[in-house]
Amino acid sequence: MNDDLVIVVVAGLVATACGLLGPFLVLRRIALLSDAVSHAVLPGIVAVWLVGQTRAPLPVIAGAAAFAVLCVLAIDALRASGLVASDAAIALVFPALFSLGVLGVTHFADGIHLDLDSTIYGEIAFTPFDTVTLGGVEVARAAVVLAVVVLANLALIALLWKELKATTFDPEFSATVRLRPRLLSRLLLVAVAVTAVAAFEAVGAILVVTMLIVPAATAYLLTDRLVVMVGLTVGIGWIGAVAGHRIALGLDSSIAGAMGLVCAACFVLALVGSPRYGPAARAMRHRTRAVDTAGAGPRPG
Repeated sequence: MNDDLVIVVVAGLVATACGLLGPFLVLRRIALLSDAVSHAVLPGIVAVWLVGQTRAPLPVIAGAAAFAVLCVLAIDALRASGLVASDAAIALVFPALFSLGVLGVTHFADGIHLDLDSTIYGEIAFTPFDTVTLGGVEVARAAVVLAVVVLANLALIALLWKELKATTFDPEFSATVRLRPRLLSRLLLVAVAVTAVAAFEAVGAILVVTMLIVPAATAYLLTDRLVVMVGLTVGIGWIGAVAGHRIALGLDSSIAGAMGLVCAACFVLALVGSPRYGPAARAMRHRTRAVDTAGAGPRPG
């Protein structure tokens, strides 16, 4: 497979895996959870080095995933306590874990180049060169891993669609009818953590955070239906992957950066042209109200 096609497919798989979960994060107002996970995995990577003296992909992903899950569960526990808001819970947990990781790097791993660039922030341009053999055919390892994550996320959303929808829009009612919103919330957050960690090494934390938040926020401006929002989120992510890659090639610049910029441009276009929130739509509603008010004035005697 052509290297450029591999890069686009891997980015598209990231967009799909993130797009299946991103709308729920945006609607639950915990979108910054993805950024928290990107920082909280560092102590897990350090722990893998200290225990196994290795930076092999599988142990690193396992260690990072363990701390990512710890991060989201701690955040969810703080949110559920009612003592702090969602944003405060995120801001309390991930700096603590990130600080723990920084201390581990500086104290135990200073001489082995175990830094953020080599462990968390991957480079999507290198994905075609890291391959595995399946059925006698070499394929990008990142594509295989992300395809599995996409299927897992799709299964989760398909099996628990009604429950996730209910607990997202009305958690109090969901608790009343025994849908167990806290358990569903934790399942969703664990899925986000696993998705983020699986994609970090291949495409980089910045692109993962972008794909989890920006397409979903863009789709939120364009529709009021959750199923349409999920579809639009995945589609916008793919637009960012394809168009961003072409722009990066033309400008000889960062591929992940260009993909993120295209997604951001889609958000700006949606913000301007949104049928609900856009300035044109607001001006039209204002004009309609003005006409209705004028038409409802006092009648001549």
